[in-house]
Amino acid sequence: MDQLAQAAALYYRNFAAVAAERDLTLMQGKMLGLLRRPMPMRSLADLLACDASNVTGIVDRLAARGLVRREADPSDRRVKRVILTEEGEETVRQIRSELMSNLTGLEGLGEEDRRSFQRLLGHVLPAVSV
Repeated sequence: MDQLAQAAALYYRNFAAVAAERDLTLMQGKMLGLLRRPMPMRSLADLLACDASNVTGIVDRLAARGLVRREADPSDRRVKRVILTEEGEETVRQIRSELMSNLTGLEGLGEEDRRSFQRLLGHVLPAVSV
């Protein structure tokens, strides 16, 4: 578990640095990464383990930069969903690409080892549906 904690800490330090290069906070970068599909603000708060009011502020700042937009949920107009804009999608692609280029240890794994690593992580960590 110590190695897993160290790996997670290293990943998030790297993630924070890559996000900062784009004038994003760690939480802003994490939110962008979670938006693979339109998501209600309440769901984002749950996934980020923060108060809904914090999510509102994060979304406000990302929307001001043109990276996300809000829209009413088609099934419940009271619910606001957050959606990546094209610029937001490009920012996520850039961040993921740079993160992968910094994880050179993964490149040394063969396909079978990568699948084993992914399978083991799936056993150790509960799956999160995003």
